[in-house]
Amino acid sequence: MRGNETDLVTPKDVIFSMTSTNALNPASVVAGPPALTLPDGRPAAAAWTLSSTALHINHGSFGAVPRVAQHYQNELRAEMDADPVAWFSTLPAQIGAIRPQIAAFVGAAPEDTALVPNASAGASVVYSSLPMAHGADIVVTDHGYGAVTMGAERLARRFGGRVLTAHVPLDASPEQAHDAVMAVCTDKTRLIVIDHVTSATARFMPVAAISASARERGIVTLVDGAHLPGLYAEPLKGVDCDFWIGNLHKFACAPRGTAVLVAGSDLRSELYPLIDSWGSPKAFPERFDTQGTLDLTSYLATPTATGFIADVWGWDHARAYMSELADYAENIVSAAFAERTGQDHRVDVGSSVNALRLVRLPDGLARTHAEADALRDRVVGGLNVEAAFTSFGGVGYFRLSAHVYNTTADFEEFVERLVPTLCDWARDAAHSAGATA
Repeated sequence: MRGNETDLVTPKDVIFSMTSTNALNPASVVAGPPALTLPDGRPAAAAWTLSSTALHINHGSFGAVPRVAQHYQNELRAEMDADPVAWFSTLPAQIGAIRPQIAAFVGAAPEDTALVPNASAGASVVYSSLPMAHGADIVVTDHGYGAVTMGAERLARRFGGRVLTAHVPLDASPEQAHDAVMAVCTDKTRLIVIDHVTSATARFMPVAAISASARERGIVTLVDGAHLPGLYAEPLKGVDCDFWIGNLHKFACAPRGTAVLVAGSDLRSELYPLIDSWGSPKAFPERFDTQGTLDLTSYLATPTATGFIADVWGWDHARAYMSELADYAENIVSAAFAERTGQDHRVDVGSSVNALRLVRLPDGLARTHAEADALRDRVVGGLNVEAAFTSFGGVGYFRLSAHVYNTTADFEEFVERLVPTLCDWARDAAHSAGATA
């Protein structure tokens, strides 16, 4: 184990000695999946360069790049630096050559798919390019990713419009979520911005149904699918939205700075890159392939990253493993908190995600976005654990995410080391609040 450990409760103790009526039923806890290995028998984690002294259970935030993709990207950078004139003169053609592979990975047509640095950049492209009427309304939800929502607010200010926020209860069914979003729309609504999988609350939104209803009313839809590439096969299947953005650096494990902007409607002709460059006279998506002297080796190394997982385990098997591991992690972490607090820490998110899960934190922790970030930094700096903490509706959550390099031991360590500490910190916070009341 890593770090100093006191007052430990092992996962076995948690699962088989719970007394609280709110605790997880021991019969519902099943063994986690056997750890994945490389063809030579080494642990899957050996294919990554993640620090062995830290506990990495937050793949969903920034991802992790396999060694083979890092090496290939470094080779590309060396080639770029050795002969920059030749490199940049051929770069648009190189990007055009790999675009069909990346489009196929997310189930999109190459002619609908542009490459952008990240999902927020894709949203910014839409906001900066989309024609908007003066006084138009934009609809978002209270689950939206902060940076994308802030972009919508800036767009509304530019055109003298409003951002209307739909409240979607955390446990809302897909039908209830759809109705909550559409109920906020007015006759002035011109754009709906909706997450495919929410970042803070780790739940699906019914983007296919919302996009269909929006199209009937002549409303443009932008779907933020930041987490979907790699997490699900063919994430765009059945979704008839105008714009869809997805990060490849998260579950697809591409080098950071790689995402897709998929534009399936005629509005794609309105889209231009954030940097006006020599590709501007070209049609979408080719005009996105020329971006001056930006280092776009991350784009070119993406098929190597996705191909590595496909070749070693197969994406279907990898996704099944991540989901089964997340089941196990959600169960043992919820049970560990329940044993200490006497409360139920499981979370009903209405429409759950295979490798992203929420567990409610002890009362008083991460009640706001700022507090959640501060808790993340405290855990990283003081305990050497890379974990995600989020907030929704004044309640703090541990958002766990699993990938192929994670094992049951990673989350058992969280139970042994982090759960007691977090409960202590919550108790200290409560005492502090009581003393100042």
